Parts: sequence; structure tokens; C-alpha cells
Amino acid sequence: MNEINKEIKSRTVGYIGAALGLVAGLAWNEAITAMIEKLFPLSKDTVTVKFIYAGLVTAAVVILITQLERFVNKPSKDK
Repeated sequence: MNEINKEIKSRTVGYIGAALGLVAGLAWNEAITAMIEKLFPLSKDTVTVKFIYAGLVTAAVVILITQLERFVNKPSKDK
């Protein structure tokens, strides 16, 4: 029963962390969108601009995740 409680707590913390990450991501999305609208005053309903924004964000996330994976999987120098 103790192992089940640990697993429940672990998963709950993981889900809460993921939810908070989503909230932070949405906040950044809103901030970046506002910055783009200020720097490049285009029509807000321009589908092309939204696709360009989505593509740039996707590319940035892929690069960031790739760099993070390299950092985490880097062999330690302790050997």
C-alpha cells in the first residue's frame, strides 16, 4: 500500500508540474504575440502571419529541446 501512495504522490506532482508548465507557456505565448503585434502591426486575423509565428515557435522549441537533451545526456567527466 505504501508503494501505491508513493506512486500516486509522484504522479500528482508530475501532473501539477505539467499544468503549471502549460500555464507558463500560455503566458509566454500571450506576451510574445503582443510583442509581435507591437513590432509588426499587421492585421490580427492574418492567417499567414499566424502560420509563420507557429513555425518559428516550433523551430525554437525543437532547437531548445535538442540542446536540453544533449545537456542531460552528456557523459559525465567523473570517470
